Amino acid sequence: MSRIGVKPVLLPAGVEISVDENNFATVKGPKGELGAQLSNLIKVEVEGNEVKFSRSSENREHRAQHGLARTLVNNMVIGVTEEFQKKLVLNGVGYKAEKKGNKLVMNLGFSHPVEMEDPEGITTEVPDALTVIVKGIDKALVGNYAAVIRDWRRPEPYKGKGIKYDYEHIRRKEGKTGAK
Repeated sequence: MSRIGVKPVLLPAGVEISVDENNFATVKGPKGELGAQLSNLIKVEVEGNEVKFSRSSENREHRAQHGLARTLVNNMVIGVTEEFQKKLVLNGVGYKAEKKGNKLVMNLGFSHPVEMEDPEGITTEVPDALTVIVKGIDKALVGNYAAVIRDWRRPEPYKGKGIKYDYEHIRRKEGKTGAK
């Protein structure tokens, strides 16, 4: 029995879900609308303010899709009611970020500033020069865009310079020792 798949997804007030005959789920809420194609191996039932998921057998693939379908729908419900966000921290001498319209401009030690335009459905905020917050209703897009920003300068293990997630811990290495 799937521990995740058997839990129903509770729909808050103002959120609607519809599932068509091809198992395409659409969730509408105050922040926007999201859709995802769910596996045909899973049966989705909407009863009042609950969404329940069931599978036809105990096959390995059916069990895997059971929890996945529930998690996808739950993430869509959370996304249209609240917003997902990732916080990035810049660490290094001269590193800074700023917002110019819908562009994120970062100085990361290159000979030129790095300019990134926010993709559709994603917004970035720069509360201070060393912090970037990526927000959006789609969890996958938020995580992907945060990873793209982080890839410009991944944190290095000697001084910890680079772009890191706020919760990330960088394992530090000892530098070279003097000659004997």
